[in-house]
Amino acid sequence: MSTAVTEVSAYSQADTCEAGRSPRRRWPEALKDKIVAESLAAGSSVSTVARRYDVNANQVFKWIRTRRAAASADATRIVPVAVTPEPAIGGSIEVELRGGRVSIRGAVDARMVRLVLDHLR
Repeated sequence: MSTAVTEVSAYSQADTCEAGRSPRRRWPEALKDKIVAESLAAGSSVSTVARRYDVNANQVFKWIRTRRAAASADATRIVPVAVTPEPAIGGSIEVELRGGRVSIRGAVDARMVRLVLDHLR
């Protein structure tokens, strides 16, 4: 049993401009998002999707890296932390995360705070 793969050339959807010796294509962001999503789907191959849209696979990999970097930059937040140099007897540390909370109870000193924060990065 064979499955037919529809070939879709996206070349006509890209703007071309002269830059140096060869024309360069500029892809609409919506089309890039669609190609990246198809490439990342389970059981999909970047090179197969790239061929289907008449795009170089290296270009699709670059779009994937760019989107992952942007998503990771959006997810990174810096939170202010105050560390006291003296150990707190019977103290605790609680760090609230999106997916839950991390709690440490007992004597808490600056080394313990640093260790917890380093592991959360």
